[in-house]
Amino acid sequence: MGAFMAISPACSAGNPFITSIYTADPSAHVWADGRLYVYPCHDIDPPRGCDLMDRYHVFSTDDMVTWKDEGEILRASQVPWGRPQGGFMWAPDCGYKNGTYYFYFPHPSGSNWNNTWKIGIATSTDPARGFTNLGYIPGIGGSSMIDPSVFVDTDGQAYLYYGGGSRCAEVKLQTNMIEIDGAAQPVTGLEDFHEATRVFKRNGVYYLTYADNYRGHNRLRYATSSNPLGPWTSKGIYLDPTDCDTSHGSVVEYKGQWYAFYHNCSISHRGTLRSICVDLLNFDTNGDILKVVQTTNGVPSVGQTPAPNPKSVKYAIAQARAGGGASKLINGAAWGRECVHNLDVTDSFMQFDAVDGGPSGGLATIDVDFAALDNAKLRLTVNGSNYSFINTLSTGGWSNYTGHSSLTVPLEPGKTNVVMFTGGHKGVDVDYMTVTPLPPGP
Repeated sequence: MGAFMAISPACSAGNPFITSIYTADPSAHVWADGRLYVYPCHDIDPPRGCDLMDRYHVFSTDDMVTWKDEGEILRASQVPWGRPQGGFMWAPDCGYKNGTYYFYFPHPSGSNWNNTWKIGIATSTDPARGFTNLGYIPGIGGSSMIDPSVFVDTDGQAYLYYGGGSRCAEVKLQTNMIEIDGAAQPVTGLEDFHEATRVFKRNGVYYLTYADNYRGHNRLRYATSSNPLGPWTSKGIYLDPTDCDTSHGSVVEYKGQWYAFYHNCSISHRGTLRSICVDLLNFDTNGDILKVVQTTNGVPSVGQTPAPNPKSVKYAIAQARAGGGASKLINGAAWGRECVHNLDVTDSFMQFDAVDGGPSGGLATIDVDFAALDNAKLRLTVNGSNYSFINTLSTGGWSNYTGHSSLTVPLEPGKTNVVMFTGGHKGVDVDYMTVTPLPPGP
């Protein structure tokens, strides 16, 4: 088990529920281990635009409140057939069949990115790590053919849906899950399709959800059918526009309740730095989806908060050293009785040396607890490698140490690891850091 956010079972995680990195286009699935997994894409901060998206992470929960960052599973540099410049790791999906998890992701194969999209595949025997690139699905792709979605029916037959730029296609997959069975066909019956196809099944009815072309802010619509390949009947809008110009989501049932996953940009207020959210989704007696109410509180717990992991190691501020080139602070960071604060000056930092990666190293979750008056963020660096920003939210005061953020990263064996938090992005008081090793993958 990894590290979890310290939230009581009676509370909700809030929306957005992932604040450590910017994420979008969440695809949610429930697997046989009883956990709910979300496969989003990752908006790199600071952004350059949609071309910089990369480094897929997976998040999981068993109570809808305590979310575990399972770590990074794939990045563009690990895709040998991909665009030489990297980036463009857009909305993914994941499917499962016969003991194998299949991770589907859109990625251009050439520098002329918009006309060279392909649907890549990586596989693993674990839902959140150990994925190996297999190549791409032959016979499909091209201009704007993005947003792959896989649906495995109760009879074991798998279907693939994909498309963008107002074109949507559907096709059966062969039993190997990596080749199409027949020619892809246009999806018919959708009203104002733009992108973001997802399919689920309820009470024998197939539901296809997607984003429309509503001016300035996409809405999420859905259509239904008695067959996974249609024809589809448009049913209307189930999620109104968020504060973001794009919209992309998924629907899943977990422990007897249905949920709508989507993204907004309420943390950054920038459409290129999005954050994933979840709210309750319900149906009327006819099976029609009721309009989802977007909340800031999120959804309530459906289980007990896991007990603390006994393998977690808390690193107190006394074990850190501060530095930086700021003249208004002592060595770039001001020290309080139990915290390092005012990490708002460019290049101010705090650093933990000799962080223990265990006898074999591997993935570990790094948690940081803090207080902040304003929206602030820290850059996490581990052994010289940057892991984007840890984005924090205001806690309402310098003495209110209720802020919490975490990210899962690889560590080297032994007490050889160097973990650094760099400031310069508004003020934040760091209280302590906790390192929790994750169990080995497959």
